Amino acid sequence: MDLNLRGKTALITGASKGIGRACAEALAEEGVNVILVSRTKSDLDAVRDRIASRQNVRAEVHAFDISDSRNVDRLAQLHPDIDILVNNAGAIPGGNLQEIDEPRWREAWDLKVYGYINMCRRFYALMKQVGRGVIINILGMAGERMDAGYIAGSTGNAGLMAFTRTLGGAASADNLRVVGINPGAIATDRLVTIMQKRAQDRLGDASRWEELMKPLPYGRAGTPEEIGWMVAFLASDRSAYTSGTIITIDGGAANRGPMF
Repeated sequence: MDLNLRGKTALITGASKGIGRACAEALAEEGVNVILVSRTKSDLDAVRDRIASRQNVRAEVHAFDISDSRNVDRLAQLHPDIDILVNNAGAIPGGNLQEIDEPRWREAWDLKVYGYINMCRRFYALMKQVGRGVIINILGMAGERMDAGYIAGSTGNAGLMAFTRTLGGAASADNLRVVGINPGAIATDRLVTIMQKRAQDRLGDASRWEELMKPLPYGRAGTPEEIGWMVAFLASDRSAYTSGTIITIDGGAANRGPMF
């Protein structure tokens, strides 16, 4: 299926690895020029070089920390005419209420929760001026399936789900679209870190984290590419009537019994 995205420009945060990298690569495969944003330039350069070797698109990188709103402003000044924004940067730690103290909680939310909100605020306004654009927020299943052992993430993702639905519900008035994706367990370095923490808490041995993966749907975690392909579809006019909603990609886990 031709998604008719060729020649458009997308900005992807958290693009140096995992889901962000997969989103950038999926969009580039459809002929989209990509702007890659993350905090680690060496990792960004590797993704850019990989895309450049495979696709005939423009790929730029910016080693910016979007938890600092000044960097959000810089991105908006440098790239005021993007067609697609994919908010993906975020690293909220696992832990219960007593384990996640205030400084750690605030640091995590500055990047993901306020980072997403600030990116949407700046780029929605720019998209509104030209009357076109799509914003896709990568959230997380913990926002709909609450987890006391990931309390900062569940609370943050739930807030961003409400934010995405609210903004996306009103976006049709400006000829824009805003949607969200809730990935379940996806095979990334971040998932390994979370599962190691749970293995330590539950089994007393972080190295046994793979044992906790066995109950996952289809006996596996999802792949970053499965999220990237959905991002490409949602960004396209093939999904032109989709806004103000959240797509869950978790193998059905949200609607079954406990996994871990």
